[in-house]
Amino acid sequence: MKAQIGYFIPEFPGQTHIFFWRERQVLAELDVVAELVSTRRPPREIASHTWAGEAEKQTDYLVPFSASDYVAALTQVLLAGPGGWLKCLGAIASASDVTLKQRLRLMAMVPVAGKLAKIAKSKGWSHIHVHSCADTANVAMLASFLSGIPYSMTLHGPTLEVYGPNQAQKWKHSAFDLVVSERLFKDIQHKLAGFLPEKVVVAPMGVNLDNIKRHNPYQPWTEGTPCRIFACGRLNPVKGHNFLIESVEMLRQQGIDVRLEIAGEDEQGGSGYHQELEQFIRDRNLSEAVELLGAVSEVRIRQGLEEAHIFALASLNEGVPVAVMEAMAMEMPVIVTDVGGTSELVTDGEDGLLLQPKQPKAMADAIETVLKDQELAVRLAARSRQKVIEKFNHRRSAELLANYLGVS
Repeated sequence: MKAQIGYFIPEFPGQTHIFFWRERQVLAELDVVAELVSTRRPPREIASHTWAGEAEKQTDYLVPFSASDYVAALTQVLLAGPGGWLKCLGAIASASDVTLKQRLRLMAMVPVAGKLAKIAKSKGWSHIHVHSCADTANVAMLASFLSGIPYSMTLHGPTLEVYGPNQAQKWKHSAFDLVVSERLFKDIQHKLAGFLPEKVVVAPMGVNLDNIKRHNPYQPWTEGTPCRIFACGRLNPVKGHNFLIESVEMLRQQGIDVRLEIAGEDEQGGSGYHQELEQFIRDRNLSEAVELLGAVSEVRIRQGLEEAHIFALASLNEGVPVAVMEAMAMEMPVIVTDVGGTSELVTDGEDGLLLQPKQPKAMADAIETVLKDQELAVRLAARSRQKVIEKFNHRRSAELLANYLGVS
């Protein structure tokens, strides 16, 4: 029996959204038609994937909101009857951890929820799955009150707190939920005790191993040649790129010709933290050694991974980072910080190296160790892909979602 659902992603398609595109493709194979809906389009500069144009054409956007949208949304609110809109008002009034400003924000979400409810009804969705626990989940919850259509969420991390207030109600009213790491699962069991739905399961994100693989065998660094390091992550202070750049500076001061490429863009499409990092690089005279690639396609990312000797990421917090999974799937050494759920992906000394965050000297030392120990580099590279094969196939989360929807 096929299921037709709404697949709700904030500001889709963004630079970190390739996992959602893959999951949706697997859902289709499992007889789940996941129709795309999003809050708004992302800045053009970060919609960089080869499939981004196609994805935008297939997506219904809730914002901007036209005059006709207001009429249609308010009509949907009225059609829901007292049982619907009183539930919305009751949820807004009973939210215990919100300020007056946040409560007014929830009120402003009711028309948006009305628009989502109208889309859901007109398309015949039986369910709405939300890839967020922030305001998008509030909209889905309110839309569920107005339409009677159940919703679920995926918690990606790095922590529950980054998704804002009103978490108890978002989880309490959901049909079921997925969490990407064991660490986050334990966290919500503690923080949301008494508010979790009956069905909550750990569903790790993953990568498509058929697509993400090397074309040529991994080659460790040879002394006297440039060392290529690749990093991938949006340009945000939480990714710790500045600490990695400091590590590069230290290695170059030791006479090692390190070249670093960082793939990713800031949320403003290049006008925000990107500018700060550029200045940070110039201040250290590293413009010829460190390149900010901006938001690039998955093809360019795989090229960078294939050409690099090491993948490094100095994040201050993570869920379970797909960028690291992709690097491991490309069978290369990874050196990353032990934050969030990263230790569920990387076993230190076996299939990668784990370091404490905000320690550029330790990162520089680890990079030097891997560079100068070719046997270690080759061993880490070989075992990294095997870990992904065993535990992080991209089909897993889609299969769990389909199962909870009663399809498989």
